[in-house]
Amino acid sequence: MEWDQPLTDEDIQAIDAAIQSAPSSSLSKKRRSSPDARNDPEESDPPKTLRQLPSSLLALQHPNPLLSPCQANTGMRYPVMKFGGRILYSQTSIEVEKAAKELLKNLELEKRESGQVVLGLDIEWRPTFKKGVAARKAAVMQICGDTSHCHVMHIFHSGIPQSLQFLLEDPTLLKVGIGIGSDAAKIFKDYCISIKAVEDLCCLAKQKLGGHSQKWGLASLTKMLISKELRKPNKIRLGNWEKILSNEQLEYAATDAFASWYLYQVLKGLPNSEEEVAADKGIEELEGVKS
Repeated sequence: MEWDQPLTDEDIQAIDAAIQSAPSSSLSKKRRSSPDARNDPEESDPPKTLRQLPSSLLALQHPNPLLSPCQANTGMRYPVMKFGGRILYSQTSIEVEKAAKELLKNLELEKRESGQVVLGLDIEWRPTFKKGVAARKAAVMQICGDTSHCHVMHIFHSGIPQSLQFLLEDPTLLKVGIGIGSDAAKIFKDYCISIKAVEDLCCLAKQKLGGHSQKWGLASLTKMLISKELRKPNKIRLGNWEKILSNEQLEYAATDAFASWYLYQVLKGLPNSEEEVAADKGIEELEGVKS
């Protein structure tokens, strides 16, 4: 049985039948076979009803987003997380400018309706494996703000045209990701563009989940919060991001940006951790003493 699939009614009935047919103690057999027991309502068998599944099995059907798989240590396999929407790949400066302009237009409409716009943002570059060799320029930028579309822009070839620069520098568009501050610093170093309004998911996770010494990665946070596996194969992760991207690279890039956007929504919906609440209370008390 695949543990990442919901149990059907037939599965539940089979489990129930197995439990019902399991050998019971000799005392129970005597009670069931005794004529007095059959006449005693307290000793008689209860009417058969559908057995409720143990909470552990229910948890497998509907994983608790606050239950760490490291804590559970069940060895269960998780379904793979993939971006299921449309991947919009742009390579030339004209293509990236057109894509960014269209994205800005859609984001402006969303901003009017909801007030805040959040974008999952990530970058990729070709790694260097020789010590002392300078890091390569950021080659790919992926941006995702919903479940239906993800932009993968090959900025190594296109540069950062005007509309994409406007998007990155817009302080009303929140960009989120793991280690996004480092990504912003690299974009500034490589392209002299300052990305405004960024929030690191690692910091937000510590605020919501506690454990300030915990170093969250995108894959570990995905498994922790939504019980899904975010695959990071080295063949793709450490590949050449400067050449025309393969379908596998496009899917990898889009899924990373989508995961960042999605996990932000999950984290924002959680209450602050007890550690964070206690720290805020201490600050309020301290400020009260000072005033």
